[in-house]
Amino acid sequence: MSEKEIISRLKNIVKPYVQRNEGLENFNEETDFLRDLEINSANLVDVVLDVEDEFDIEIDNDSMEGMLTVKDAKSIIQKKMAV
Repeated sequence: MSEKEIISRLKNIVKPYVQRNEGLENFNEETDFLRDLEINSANLVDVVLDVEDEFDIEIDNDSMEGMLTVKDAKSIIQKKMAV
């Protein structure tokens, strides 16, 4: 799966939780889920669960805590899919 496809799928996953639409318009690898999109920490857990379902992977707690930007999420997804 290409990086572009992963990022596109991530954007669709986070869309329902975004509080700041400007962040969604400028969605890229540097987008911070908390700062740029204003996704609250409770919803961030929902994002992780949705990512697990979408990509058929399991994200451990250590990885989940490090998933703060689109780039972080993409890297974790790629690692988990490669296993």
